[in-house]
Amino acid sequence: MKFVSFISSGDEGIAIENDGKFYGLLTGDLNYPGNLFGLIQAGGSALATAAKTLAQGDLIQLDKVTLLPPISNPEKIVCVGLNYVDHSKESGFETPTYPTIFNRFNSSLIAHDASILRPQQSIQLDYEGELVAIIGKDAKDIDEKDALDYVAGYSIFNDASIRDYQFKAPQWTPGKNFDDTGAFGPYFVSADVLPKGCKGLQLTTRLNGEVMQSASIDDMVFSVANLISTLSQFMTLRAGDLIVTGTPSGVGLARDPQVFMKAGDVVEVEIENIGLLSNPIEDRVK
Repeated sequence: MKFVSFISSGDEGIAIENDGKFYGLLTGDLNYPGNLFGLIQAGGSALATAAKTLAQGDLIQLDKVTLLPPISNPEKIVCVGLNYVDHSKESGFETPTYPTIFNRFNSSLIAHDASILRPQQSIQLDYEGELVAIIGKDAKDIDEKDALDYVAGYSIFNDASIRDYQFKAPQWTPGKNFDDTGAFGPYFVSADVLPKGCKGLQLTTRLNGEVMQSASIDDMVFSVANLISTLSQFMTLRAGDLIVTGTPSGVGLARDPQVFMKAGDVVEVEIENIGLLSNPIEDRVK
């Protein structure tokens, strides 16, 4: 099942893909099943039931509506750094033996087609294409062998980073949380229609059509299952939480010469069988 969240004529809506087209309902419609966040939190058969209802809804032309992040207000956005061996090497770090964890906040999230804004404080705006796993039910002290049972689905993330702010201090939080830098979407794809843990899928990042990153999800140091198990040892993961699983090599910071995004650029992150996340780059005016 492939869902999108959107706004049309000021109303929030949700739609599902059926035979290559999207059908959905708005908040004011009689059979509106609720937003994606609420459906995931409801658990059980809520997503499947909503899918059947939405399939009977109106045809939604995605180029005629404003897309939203699949989930706009998760409780937690947990990000993983240095989760590909080659990216650790290009960044000057040893391959970690324990996941490198940092957080993003909801205020940084934007949707597919929305502009990633380069702040006035820096020109070092970098791209990071990543797979994101969305938790489907509360998880605490989960064994790795059971961890994928707690994933509702997957999407795509561009963890756009302000590099000089990222390294102003040992903690990376400032450089990872500028407003309008966390691109997320466009689709939520349910886990049941993808390989377990998205194993074997290819991730590609392009800047102005040029391939900058290309790697298999298999190349991650810590798999989706391992990350869920590890994170659940010290915190309860809640339904709707995002786990942004790390980026492969090829980031602009590590290139010679360095490549940073600027106004007029277009960055795309594509993951096989999940979709393509595209965002233009603009300068923040104020």
